Amino acid sequence: MTTLPPEPSEPGGPVTAAGPPHLQRQVAEGFGADAGRYDRARPTYPADLVARIVAASPGRDVVDVGCGTGISSRLFQAAGCRVLGVEPDPRMAEQARQGGTEVEVAKFEDWDPAGRSFDTVIAAQAWHWVDLVAGAAKAAAALRPGGRLAVFWNAFNPPLELREAFGAVYQRALPDSPLAGFWSRPAVDTYRAGGGRAADGMRQAGGFGEPEEWLADWARPYTRDEWLDLVPTLGGWGQFPGPAQAEILAGLGASVDAAGGAFTMGYTTLAVTAVRLAP
Repeated sequence: MTTLPPEPSEPGGPVTAAGPPHLQRQVAEGFGADAGRYDRARPTYPADLVARIVAASPGRDVVDVGCGTGISSRLFQAAGCRVLGVEPDPRMAEQARQGGTEVEVAKFEDWDPAGRSFDTVIAAQAWHWVDLVAGAAKAAAALRPGGRLAVFWNAFNPPLELREAFGAVYQRALPDSPLAGFWSRPAVDTYRAGGGRAADGMRQAGGFGEPEEWLADWARPYTRDEWLDLVPTLGGWGQFPGPAQAEILAGLGASVDAAGGAFTMGYTTLAVTAVRLAP
């Protein structure tokens, strides 16, 4: 385990000209446009990380923040937890309900626990869409003493030749976008910077012990078609012009074809976690 240093910048994840992610609602609310594809194509999360979070929590009552279509919720249910999802997009919430997750529709910062308390608050690939201080304060209010806040993200780590090829595709299609630069280095570096901001939000909110960083490495094979099914579920896709979308999919497909038609994506799942202190 690693203790994270304080993050001096403003909390809220990577900041763009449009502001921190939690203010970019047109992007955050774009995932529900094809909730079925999101549920089908998005990667899972490593079982050993789920088990570690459950083992380090005092009980099995879990709130899943920004639960989306229920990908993470189902993993914690399979581990024996009672999971309540909180999701701002009704389309994603309905998809999660179809998969067996109870969901309340709300932005987490505005959600009302209604006197309920929980053992664990998780957020899978979603915490950067939450105001990091207000969200941590809401989690602290919902958690029992000794409960745990655990927020985590999957970071891509494709083979080097594909990372370079993917970056070149985005550079051609969207020369002014930072996405080409994203593929120029391991994504975990970017997520660790965002994790530092998440940790700082927990510190500012108060009520938590010192945040820690947990890492889990795993891998998943992709065919060409499976990878191209996932790409349109990535944040911001709906904001790209149609011709750029077509060029990106064609270029990524050609890159995977050149690599033999399939590849293994390495993933590092990065978690930032802290314990709710007793009042």
